[in-house]
Amino acid sequence: MSNMRRQFLRAGTSLLATLATALTLNAQAADPAKSSLTLGATAGYNYDVLKKAIVPQLEQQGYKVKLVEFNDYVQPNLALAQGALDANLFQHITYLNRFKTDQKLDLIDLAQSTTAPMGIYSDSRKSLADLKEGDRVSLPNDPSNLARALQLLVQQNLITVKADVDPLRVSERDVQNNPKKLKFVPIEAAQLPRTLGDVAVAIVPGNFATSAGLKFTSALALEKPPVQYQQVVAVKKGDEAKPWAKDLAAAFKSPFFKQVLNKEFPGYTYPAGL
Repeated sequence: MSNMRRQFLRAGTSLLATLATALTLNAQAADPAKSSLTLGATAGYNYDVLKKAIVPQLEQQGYKVKLVEFNDYVQPNLALAQGALDANLFQHITYLNRFKTDQKLDLIDLAQSTTAPMGIYSDSRKSLADLKEGDRVSLPNDPSNLARALQLLVQQNLITVKADVDPLRVSERDVQNNPKKLKFVPIEAAQLPRTLGDVAVAIVPGNFATSAGLKFTSALALEKPPVQYQQVVAVKKGDEAKPWAKDLAAAFKSPFFKQVLNKEFPGYTYPAGL
């Protein structure tokens, strides 16, 4: 064999070895043993649930966890879709399904969490019976929570809505009877507690009520949220089968999780089966 042929074979072998090493490194980089997690939640009880009931479990398993706090219902899903978060906790399944469809995002619910009930609060009315004709009612302006707020008013016999309308998609135009001629003021959910001085009553989602210091016991009325309005953990589609996601989901079903809920979050709706 000539020297030139031997040099060519050695060069080819070296190249193959280099390619094999590169492929191995790329495979490892694509699917590493994930040890750091970034979780997002809205201010209030969702953030506190992660901090008190979930993070201690994950840290005990060796994960390093970073929590990111949000003050709106848009950025947490966008951050998740863009990879800035590994998971988020702030929304119910109805909102998640609508948002990911509207925004064309590949997101999926991973686990159910505890849920703070939406409530009707007031600084000027002692009961719903004290509402006067033409009173202003502030309520969430995002479609799914607007429907939820209107359904709460239906439950309290303050309005009726068209019978053929999907209760999860009810809007102001679907209100059929409004005996007190209540005037609805849609506001970004996070700002609703601040409207209490300007309206007769405000209908506030539980997480923003607790973050503003409103107590469930002070509400004029509270909902009993159906499963469609119970909070879920969301991840990017495809991540749900990864080990870290399975550990995260398991943390929401653990005895420790229930123990923390019993102590720190009385009156909340618990996940099914807990």
